[in-house]
Amino acid sequence: MVTIRFKALEETLNRKPLHVEFLSLKTSDYYAENVFDKKKMEKYLTKDAYRAVIKAIEQGTRIDRKMADHVAAGMKAWALEKGATHYTHWFHPLTEGTAEKHDAFIDHASAGVFENFEGKQLVQAEPDASSFPSGGIRATFEARGYTAWDPTSPAFIMNETLIIPTIFISYTGESLDYKAPLLKALSAIDKAAVDVCQYFDKDVTKVNANLGWEQEYFLIDSALYQSRPDLILTGRTLMGHASSKDQQLEDQYFASTPARVQSFMRELEIESYRLGIPCKTRHNEVAPNQYELAPIFEEANLAVDHNMLVMDVMRRVAKKHNFQILFHEKPFAGINGSGKHSNWSLSTNTGVILYSPGTTPKLNLQFLTFVVNTLKAVHEHADLLRSSIASAGNEHRLGANEAPPAIISAFLGDQIGKMLDQIENTVTEQKMTPDEKTELKLDIGRIPQLLLDNTDRNRTSPFAFTGNRFEFRAVGSNANCASAMINLNTIVADQLKKFKIEVDGLIEKGMKKDEAIFQVLRKLITESKAIRFDGNNYSDEWKKEAAKRGLSNVPSCPDALKALITPKSKKVLIENGIFTEKEIDARFEVHLENYTKKIQIESRVLGDMAINHIVPTAIKYQNILMENCKSMKELFSEKEFKELAQNRLELIKTISSHITSIKDKVSKMIDERKKANKHEHAEEKAQAYGKKVKPFLDDIRTHIDALELVIDNEIWPLPKYRELLFIN
Repeated sequence: MVTIRFKALEETLNRKPLHVEFLSLKTSDYYAENVFDKKKMEKYLTKDAYRAVIKAIEQGTRIDRKMADHVAAGMKAWALEKGATHYTHWFHPLTEGTAEKHDAFIDHASAGVFENFEGKQLVQAEPDASSFPSGGIRATFEARGYTAWDPTSPAFIMNETLIIPTIFISYTGESLDYKAPLLKALSAIDKAAVDVCQYFDKDVTKVNANLGWEQEYFLIDSALYQSRPDLILTGRTLMGHASSKDQQLEDQYFASTPARVQSFMRELEIESYRLGIPCKTRHNEVAPNQYELAPIFEEANLAVDHNMLVMDVMRRVAKKHNFQILFHEKPFAGINGSGKHSNWSLSTNTGVILYSPGTTPKLNLQFLTFVVNTLKAVHEHADLLRSSIASAGNEHRLGANEAPPAIISAFLGDQIGKMLDQIENTVTEQKMTPDEKTELKLDIGRIPQLLLDNTDRNRTSPFAFTGNRFEFRAVGSNANCASAMINLNTIVADQLKKFKIEVDGLIEKGMKKDEAIFQVLRKLITESKAIRFDGNNYSDEWKKEAAKRGLSNVPSCPDALKALITPKSKKVLIENGIFTEKEIDARFEVHLENYTKKIQIESRVLGDMAINHIVPTAIKYQNILMENCKSMKELFSEKEFKELAQNRLELIKTISSHITSIKDKVSKMIDERKKANKHEHAEEKAQAYGKKVKPFLDDIRTHIDALELVIDNEIWPLPKYRELLFIN
């Protein structure tokens, strides 16, 4: 009998790369053709409407309803010309994806149906809020919620639909999404950073947070994927023995891309360019069948939208090419998982990147000011930053010698580290002499402008300075990177505000501005020194050293999430206007419920696969062996039989032992799940699932993977790792 696995393998081996037509030899000919960007706004909007939108984008002003009607009219004219038939408000609920409900561009009058799209439809819509995670803010019978247009992220067309980026709030005004708090955090960092920049350049009136994400992913043939219930239902393999060869030779990284994958990448880039997503880099990653896509840096809100959009485009294009894309942080045991390294920087309206050294001591003092305040913020709120990357998927990846550990630390490199040490040791609480000031300024002026080439990278660091930005490497590949951006921008904004208060206080006491800045920087350097670590974050020595420094090491997702609701975290989030206390408590509950449900689903899937797929297969092979032994006993003498059949008899016992263990552990896992379900409090339930149910996943897997090694390959029902990872 041919198994589903072999049918899938046959189908996979017959695949050919799809031909992809280039729209033009020049990407610039079709780039952003499906985006209602400034160029198209200028063409389709009245002058007043265009100015209103630009002002809203650049200054955050409101667009009144009358002007919104003009914007909607222009947007509709463009969309209809592009063949759009529907429109939707597109938002980021507290799930791992996006949401949209499509409405047709039609209204009905006595004369018949006509195309219509007004300002009220552009500005606001009412999706069902009770069907999205809300942490108790919305009950099932309280369905109403609102989406509101975000003019800072341009509308676009995909699948004949005009898609309008929006925020999502409850009927009572609480945020139910990632975008609303992100916009608040970006506003907070803008104001706080501008106030500090005024010490150095009075022309700075705007500071943007920028984000460059690196999206890692796996590509698996769709036939093989459909043959694995665990991949379909959980996004990861809950069983599977390691392939004899995986990433040991490191021959996958940056290697030439297989033809089918190259074809997928080509179409993905074309579709992304049409949507204005500035894809720049593509390459093979470390693990087999693992790849990465990275864009050019963009303003953080737009970058987050583009990341969520590109993940959707990747799924659609992958299916067309008979692939399934995996964004789970750890889809395969024993090889590297996937992250979404989030490269973060700040830039001014005057064209200065605040984390990039300048050409003068003044610019470099500004550079050091922002670096030091960022370090202080990360040190002060490391646990809050850690909570922003906590998830069931990322729990498998963090600290697995492939991703940063659960300890938050920062890498600076030798040159910046030495400069901070010099400030700490040179600047005293007493007044500096003119010679000391001059010497220190001269040394600051010697910081090389191209630190990008002078600073080595540290891929083991969770938060690494890489020349003109910080790279937050611990973000999971399946996550909405807005979560990390909300907390990071908020804590840095909060620290910059505190810094300015301290400096202004010293200036009011008669201290010169530069000296006041140096004095406060020295204090912050000393206070945040524990967070700086340039060594191997994977080592056991670092774990011991981190403990001595008082740094947290929180590998458990539920434990990491608790940082969100501490008085310290609530204070910084509430005082900076990001969340209300009700919203914080709700998010804590949402994240805990998500964690619980993920493990609950994995437990159910593994139990089903173990009992209905693996055990019957093992019994079938065991019966074959027993029939073989019976035949041998009839043919050979007792002595010969014992000699010849000994290995078979031992194998029968081994298989029987694994079957017994699997059945026993599945039963116990179900019992623990029932006990966990009795907990009414979200945190207690999550802890029970994490500590009592989750361990069974590995225990059961151990026995299944052992069976895979001894059962006849011809009857093993599921595609093996060597097939999933090396057929492309």
